[in-house]
Amino acid sequence: MQSVLICILLLIVILCIGIIYHDTHHFHIVRYQMTSPKLKKALRAVVLADLHDTVYGDHNDQLLKAVKDQKPDLILVAGDMVTADRRPDFASAAALMKALACDFPVYYGMGNHESKIARHREDYDGRYEAYRQELTRAGVVFLQNESTVLSQYNMNIHGLELEESYYRKMSRRKLPAGYMDAKAGKTKDECFHLLIAHNPEFFSQYADWGADLTVSGHVHGGIVRLPVLGGVISTTFRLFPKYDGGLFSEKQSFMIISRGLGSHTIPFRMFNPGECVVIDMKPGEIQDVHTCKAGEI
Repeated sequence: MQSVLICILLLIVILCIGIIYHDTHHFHIVRYQMTSPKLKKALRAVVLADLHDTVYGDHNDQLLKAVKDQKPDLILVAGDMVTADRRPDFASAAALMKALACDFPVYYGMGNHESKIARHREDYDGRYEAYRQELTRAGVVFLQNESTVLSQYNMNIHGLELEESYYRKMSRRKLPAGYMDAKAGKTKDECFHLLIAHNPEFFSQYADWGADLTVSGHVHGGIVRLPVLGGVISTTFRLFPKYDGGLFSEKQSFMIISRGLGSHTIPFRMFNPGECVVIDMKPGEIQDVHTCKAGEI
C-alpha cells in the first residue's frame, strides 16, 4: 500500500512539473471584442505585457510571428518587458520591439521594472536610457505619463507610470484625489480614452478618471490558477487578488488584464500559460466588451 501511495505521489509530482514546464514555455492568443459609440473607425490592437526577457523560439520568432499573424493596427505594451535584476539584459526585448516597430505603431507604457531601472540609473549603469533611445530611434513611442492622439479613431492613448511605492509588497495604498488628472491630464467626453496602466489594482480610479478601456498586466495571472478561485497570489504577495487577469467592468469602463508572457526571479507558472491579448474595437451604439476563443502557441 505504501509503495502504491509513493507511486501516486511521484506521478502527481511529475505531472505538476510537466504542467509548470509547459506553462512557462507556451502562450495563448486571447481575444476580446469591443464596441464604443466614441470610436470613428474599427481597429485591432495587440497587448503585450510582462515578457520579463522571456524568449519564445529562436530570437522570439514564435511570439513575433504570432503577433504579425494577427495583422494589428497597433501594438500596446503594458510594461515589464524587461526585468530589473542585478544585470538586466535588454537585448531580447529590444530586438522584439524593434522588429514589431518595423511593421506596426508601437506604444510603450511603463511597468514597475522599467521604472525601477530608469529611476535608479546609477545602479544600472544608465542602461534604460540606452534601451529607450534605441527603441525610440526604431519608432517605438514611449508614453511615460504622456498621451498621444489617434484622430482617425477619435482615440487618445495615455500611458500611466506609477511611483514605486504603489508596487510595494503587501501594500494597500490608494491613489490620492486628483492623482490621475495630474499624471494623465483631464479626459474629454467625446474622445475614446485608452489607458495603459501596468498595475490593475486602481481600476476604480481609472474608471472615475474617464478611461473607456484600460489595459494592464503586472499580476501574472495569479501565477497559479485554480478552478473557480482564479489566480492564487499576486506579484505583491496578495492571496487570491481581485484583479488577476481577464475582463473587468465598472461604471461603463472596462479593463483587460493580460496574464503576461513571462516570469522573473523564479520561472513558475501553473495552469496559467502566457497570454498575447488581441482586442478588436469598432464603432457601436453601446459600449461593450466580450471575450472570444483563445488558441495556444
